[in-house]
Amino acid sequence: MLHLLKRLALLVVGPLLFLFICLAPHVCERRRGFRAWYWRLVPRACGWLLWFLSIRVEISPKATARMAQDENSIFAVNHRSHLDGFALLSNVPNEKWVTFGAKKEFFSNFFVGRGFRAAGLVSIDRARGSDALRHLATAVREMPRRRSLILFPEGTRSHSAGLAPFKAGVVIVAREAERSIRPVVIAGSDTLLPRDRKLPSPGVIRIDVLESFHCDDQATVDADLQRLQSAMSDAYEALLTA
Repeated sequence: MLHLLKRLALLVVGPLLFLFICLAPHVCERRRGFRAWYWRLVPRACGWLLWFLSIRVEISPKATARMAQDENSIFAVNHRSHLDGFALLSNVPNEKWVTFGAKKEFFSNFFVGRGFRAAGLVSIDRARGSDALRHLATAVREMPRRRSLILFPEGTRSHSAGLAPFKAGVVIVAREAERSIRPVVIAGSDTLLPRDRKLPSPGVIRIDVLESFHCDDQATVDADLQRLQSAMSDAYEALLTA
């Protein structure tokens, strides 16, 4: 009964919260300190959404501390379902700032475009190929040390039981921007929201944050990528059996 009441409440609260997040930048973007409180509001909103959906996120104090202390990194996150971003953002500590890359087409959208810019999201022009990676690396290099770009090295939601093959972009950007990689592993989200479903089931999502991964300038990009995927795959399997 409680779960049903939460779902009904979400039908009212959800659209109002979405409108506020989308429209607040149109009204408040030029006010001093806007980005700070706005980017704190977004993770809280993600937490509220998961609460209404009766979804709980398990993450250890050690993993949270690693995020809080993290600097000069890129976050590499495996991708299982549309719940991944909400689960991760709702558990990012206040000491840590993160941001996403988004297709440049979204930035021209009236509702979300201004919010994306206000929150510091990075525009990605996929049609530019390698130039897009260089632009991304430049944007990361100019970020404050405590802010990290979140990248999904699989490129899309994985269809396989384990992690899908990684694309080279995350290592290339980390090398170009002279940053480490902070691997973040998420498990269970695809069970709650499979690709063929619109509404998630209640349940638990597990997150682990690994030690910093440092690229080896003496090795090839493929070698670094294999090393990164191996570490994240092992952590993913550990979460599944936890």
